[in-house]
Order: sequence, then C-alpha cells, then structure tokens
Amino acid sequence: MSHYIHRTLQSSLARAVADFPVVVLTGPRQSGKTTMVKHCLGDHYDYVSLDAPDVREAAAGDPRGFLALHKPPLVIDEIQHVPELLSYIKENVDANRQSKGGYVLIGSQNLLLLSRVSETLAGRAAVLRLMPLTMREQAGDPGRGLPWDTDCAAGCTAPIRLLPLWDGLVRGSYPELTREPARDAVAWQASYVQTYLERDVRDVRQVGDLGSFQAFVRALAARSGQLLNLSDVARDIGVSHGTARAWLSVLEATFQVVILRPYHANIGKRLIKTPKLYFSDTGVLCYLLGMTRPELAMGGPLRGQLFETLVVAEIYKTMLHAGSAPRMYFWRTATGVEVDLLIETPAGLVPVETRASATPRSAMASAIHALRQDLGAVVLPGYVIHAGDVSLPMGDRTVALPYSLL
Repeated sequence: MSHYIHRTLQSSLARAVADFPVVVLTGPRQSGKTTMVKHCLGDHYDYVSLDAPDVREAAAGDPRGFLALHKPPLVIDEIQHVPELLSYIKENVDANRQSKGGYVLIGSQNLLLLSRVSETLAGRAAVLRLMPLTMREQAGDPGRGLPWDTDCAAGCTAPIRLLPLWDGLVRGSYPELTREPARDAVAWQASYVQTYLERDVRDVRQVGDLGSFQAFVRALAARSGQLLNLSDVARDIGVSHGTARAWLSVLEATFQVVILRPYHANIGKRLIKTPKLYFSDTGVLCYLLGMTRPELAMGGPLRGQLFETLVVAEIYKTMLHAGSAPRMYFWRTATGVEVDLLIETPAGLVPVETRASATPRSAMASAIHALRQDLGAVVLPGYVIHAGDVSLPMGDRTVALPYSLL
C-alpha cells in the first residue's frame, strides 16, 4: 500500500507560503510536487490542473474569468501550459498586496516557466525546486544534513538504511518506485522516458527528429560523470553543435541533467574549462544505458561514473531540498589532476572525491591534497565517499566515508 514520503522541502514550502503572495514549485515530472503540495496545504486551497485540454482552453481563452471562478487560495498545476495566466495573477496580487500564499503554481519545466516568472512576478514569487527523492527522504529522515553541516556533526553518525547500493542505484529515486517496492522499475522507466520524449520535449522546444534526440540523450548518458565535449557528441550522432546545445538546454530545463562548471581560482595554473554532466536520477540513467540489473551496473565499465553520478545527485538534491541554491563545481588542472566535487559554503570549499571501491585507500585522497596545496586555507576538511562500510582518516584533514553516511 502506498504511503506519503515526507520531503525536506516541506519546511521551505511552509515558509514561502507565509512570506510571499505567489509560490512557484518546479521540478521533473513524477518527482512528487503535486503530492507534497496537497499533503502540506490540504483542504485550505482550491486545486485546478491545466493538464486537461478543456481546462487549458478555458484558462487561455478567458484568464480573468478563469481566476474569478477559481479564487485564492489556489493551487494551479501544470502552469507551464498557460504561462499567460501569470500576468493576470500579478494583477490580482497587486490589487491585494497584503495577501500571502494566495497562489501556488506547479510546473514541470524550468527554463521557459522561470523566465516568465522573473519577468512577470519579480519580487512577488518564491521559487522552489523538488527533485526525485534523496536517500534521507527514502529512509524517513528528511531533516538529516550533509556531513559538513554544522548542525549535522553530532547527529549524522548512524548509517542510513536503504536498498543495497547497486539495487538502489539501478532502481532510482522517483517516489512512485519507492512507495511501491513491487513495481517493475524497468517498465516504469521505459514509460517515463517515452512520456518525457513525447510531452516535455515538444512543450519546451520543437524537436524535429525525436529519434536523433533520443540518440543524443543516450550518448549523454554514456558520458554522465565525465567532461562534456558537446562537439564530439554532435559529431557522433550527426547533428550540428548548435542543435546539440539547444537539446542540452531542453534536458536542463526539464531537470534531467545537472551541469557542473570548473572552479576557477587565481592560482597561476590553467584549469580546464569544459563542464561535466550528470543525470539527476541514476535509475533513468541506467535504463538509458541498458543496465537493468544491479550486477550489470556493479560489474560494468561505467561503475565509477554511475557511483559518482549517485553521489553528486544526492548532494545536489539534498542542498536544493533544504532550500539553498547548490554552489557546486569540480576542480581539474590541465595535467588531469581532478577533485570530483567542490561545494562552496560560507566557511569555505568542501572537497569531495568519489570511489566505487568498497576498500578505501589513502591514495584516493591525493587529488584533495593537491587541491589543498594550491588553494590553501579556503579548503575545508575533505571527504572520500566510497562504496564500502568503513570510515577511515586519510590524513591532511580528509576522511573516507561510506555512502550510507553521506
């Protein structure tokens, strides 16, 4: 029997509703946005979805009449289908500036929706993003912070109980698969990818050749956790660089991928400028790669990339759901010395390395040591996140942590 999974973002939603006239909640399809809003706001709000063509037509044809019929407090789902409603919501908000939390708008696209929000509702709207589940949320511990959070140091020493690592990695983190353990994950992922290609891609940008776009998505999947040379990808699938860049923006706008930029500092050394790409859900990633069983992921040549994607996505989602904008980079010199992840915090930079091995060794921290030599005191204690179950000091303020303690 399905059950509600408490989300870390709930507290941010409650604060935003109390402080802003409009709250915009975005995130990928099936990440649990509508479920969370209905759970948190309950019967206090009217609810209308613009997914049905007749409702969409009514909203687009007579926006004032539509908003007169559906009065605040109001949740409007799938708002990206009728973005012109935003101007009329602004009109209503400006007529009653003291009102808070009158409108909660839910949408599954980032780029187009947020550009309209910033133009129309500047200063009137809080924007929140809900991604697939973090491991904290899956384990019923949504308030748990990251190891370097000051309020986590004393309370985050017990491992989080989840599916075995590679089983969970292949299954992914969408709520429907977590709530229903018996659900066929491969069938769900196949349906998700197909629905995504048919709906979101056409909504965000007219892609003429869906077959080539699907080949592009699979080509990117093979590069998750690697430096992204978009020209190489475009050449491999036979499209222009401009087309590949436009398609990448679609994947970003629909929250399917996360792009990390290299960290730049004035250290007198040329750093690589090419970004790195990660898929936001390892289940969808494994499906695209044809790795439908845990043993294929664990024993295959992409094992390290999959584990790195898992760790980066977990940290990204955890920070986002805590209400903060993730400031995440990687560090790589022209000679190839690389730290997988640098998290920028008010206190300094937290370096994180990932290793799919279950046996941590001191050599795994060598890149963090090199980073510390170059950047000095701005680098905080570092972490090597690995696939085993032991914690070990690795010297020079660096510790090896199992993934279950992340």
